[in-house]
Formats: sequence, C-alpha cells, structure tokens
Amino acid sequence: MTYGTFDLLHYGHINLLKRAKEYGDYLVVGLSTAEFNMQKKNKKCYFDYEKRKQLLEAIRYVDLVIPENNWEQKERDIKLYQIDDFVIGDDWQGKFDYLEDTTDAKVHYLPRTPRISTTKILGDLKSRK
Repeated sequence: MTYGTFDLLHYGHINLLKRAKEYGDYLVVGLSTAEFNMQKKNKKCYFDYEKRKQLLEAIRYVDLVIPENNWEQKERDIKLYQIDDFVIGDDWQGKFDYLEDTTDAKVHYLPRTPRISTTKILGDLKSRK
C-alpha cells in the first residue's frame, strides 16, 4: 500500500509504484482527494480526483485505488485491506513508523527518483514563459 496525490503523473511516480509493487502481489494506492489536498496539504490539484484515479488505474502495477480523505485513515486501511507492507517516499522518513506498532504492516521508505518532482515540473514550466 502507498498513498499520494499523483498529480501531473511523471516517471518518478511510476518508479515509486513499480518499487511498491515489488513488496507484494497486490498494490493498493490511497489517492488524496482534492479536498484533502487543499485543506490539509495546502495543494491545489491540476487534475481532479477522478482523472488522477483513471490515470493510476491504467498503470499495470496498481491493483486498487481508494480515496485518501484524512491522515488518520492509514491505520484503518492497512487493517481493512490486510496490508503487509506500507511503502512511501523517503521524504516522509520516520513519519509513519508508528504503523508498525499499531498494525501488522512493515513500513518502507523508498528514495525519491532523482531530478524529478511535480514541483520541479511546475517550476520548469513557469521559467519557460
């Protein structure tokens, strides 16, 4: 299982999903809703939830996409979907360690793909004008 916004989908996202899938045979992706992104992360998505969900569902590594509505649901989702491995980017290092104590899942922090991020893409596009 992993979570994210996955807006302006790029090869860094694909790398994360591919590596997450290597931890098991079924990958559940918690996709942040537009409301959650705005209220809790202060991010405005370019694509709405349904478009981002459609993109994720087209990726062969992804088996199920569920909405992420709040920070607290991770523990419930891990139990509900009987998740063995929780995978997230290493920019969140240490933030989800508690899940190993409250669920049966192992937490893995994966290195980000170098030189790519949605923030970088947006910055590059702005500088081209």
